[in-house]
Amino acid sequence: MEKWIAPGRVNLIGEHTDYNDGFVLPIALPLGVVCAAGPRGDGLVRLTSAQRPGEVVEVGVDALAAQRDRLPGWARYPLGVVNEFIRGGHRVSGVDLELDGAVPIGAGLSSSAALCCAVTIALRDLFAPALTDRRMVEIARAAENSFAGVPTGLLDQSASILCTEGHALFLDIRAFTASESAAAEQIPFDLAAAGLALIVADTGHPHDLADGGYAERRAQCEAAAAALKLSALRDATSEDLPRLRDRVLWRRARHVVTENARVLAVVDRLRAGADPRSIGALLTASHHSLREDFEVSAPALDLAVDAALDAGAHGARMVGGGFGGSIIALVEHADRVAENIMNRFATTGFAPPRVFAVEPAAGARRLE
Repeated sequence: MEKWIAPGRVNLIGEHTDYNDGFVLPIALPLGVVCAAGPRGDGLVRLTSAQRPGEVVEVGVDALAAQRDRLPGWARYPLGVVNEFIRGGHRVSGVDLELDGAVPIGAGLSSSAALCCAVTIALRDLFAPALTDRRMVEIARAAENSFAGVPTGLLDQSASILCTEGHALFLDIRAFTASESAAAEQIPFDLAAAGLALIVADTGHPHDLADGGYAERRAQCEAAAAALKLSALRDATSEDLPRLRDRVLWRRARHVVTENARVLAVVDRLRAGADPRSIGALLTASHHSLREDFEVSAPALDLAVDAALDAGAHGARMVGGGFGGSIIALVEHADRVAENIMNRFATTGFAPPRVFAVEPAAGARRLE
């Protein structure tokens, strides 16, 4: 069987803005999910995972929708992709799928999108070679939304499919959604040339986007937009916020308004070739907003951010949906910052985090 890989991602900035028609700026990780795939002629999908040794899921291609509720939760992501190909009119005669993931699950690094995108690009090459990158993003997202039951926006799948090595991906979600011709912009992000590194600290406190917190925040944003008589919070301004009498909705909307502004400010600086150190304060401000206004941080995330900043990081913030997962920090001395995070966790009783450096990697592709 041939193999394909799709990366996880970290969002440099732009959290919880994608489903509000806003702006995002992710990079792809060097960590990914590998999908080995080969066609079958008997109408069956046979699914295995290196992370689920001994577990085999077999289901008929034509029975996917009917069997959805009987499938293991982890299997709904890749099988949801197969179902979307069927729904889209692509003939899938059957397929073997063997998965192996290196993206930490529950770390806020988009392991589920990497999984869906790896299967999507494999099925594209096997059964629908004319499929565009844009359509692959939509299929992977639909698999998470409809089959796995996770109401994600377009950020994770777009990053996994569209990112390029050495760049951050600037995406205007509204424009990208509204027009097939809307292009994502690749923003140069060469930290090594500036003597910098981006580190990830996976706190080991997993989050689960299929639980209620993420869906609740999304519903609150929709309620705030409706109260302001706007189609999405993308259209809100700071002058609109006093019209929200509900203080929870006001805080949620304020995060989206200020986060969109931070994304645009970071893009402007990087596009102009500014020293990447200059974006550090914006990253930290994003964390404060996610903690105070959007209320999706957690004690382990706050501890990791504070430890990174105390050790000299130029900026640090939680990444992903929140309630657990990882932080990123923009640093000059990666070892010193990592050591301080580890020491701080040890003295406060938390389990040791996993800390590692990342560079902007390439998006989904076939492996040679």
